[in-house]
Amino acid sequence: MIDKNQLTLTVEEALRDTDLFLVDVSVTPDNRITVEIDSPEGVDIDTCVALSRKIEAAFDREAEDYELEVGSAGLTSPLKVKGQYDKNIGHEVEVMLREGGKKLCGVLQSVSDDLSEISLLTTRKVRPEGKKKPVMVEEAVTVKLADTNRVTPVIDFK
Repeated sequence: MIDKNQLTLTVEEALRDTDLFLVDVSVTPDNRITVEIDSPEGVDIDTCVALSRKIEAAFDREAEDYELEVGSAGLTSPLKVKGQYDKNIGHEVEVMLREGGKKLCGVLQSVSDDLSEISLLTTRKVRPEGKKKPVMVEEAVTVKLADTNRVTPVIDFK
């Protein structure tokens, strides 16, 4: 079986001195390798092909056969690494909380350096005292990532 740690080191070395970052590496027992990468500007097919060739040069198929897939993280895939959070600052995200399956939507404002919490700007309806009609109010919310199931970008085609 392909060594996941060695594969990860190979990918990180190939991405060094670029704006690309590693999102995920998976290796199944039957040597199906999936490598997900991303960058602040997105990832094109030529970049994936180049990385695939570097991996193939480092891992000899004659010694151990494997299936390799190199791609970018999907637009609606959950955010996994700090680079993805940084890329989505200023964009709307959906946060699924562990507690009661609650969902928050808001604009991602910041992410802590240690990836322990994020800040969102959300809107909610509030009925001011003495008024019949509720009004929308913006509020800043801080969420601990340990309290979430997932954080995903919201795609809006407006």
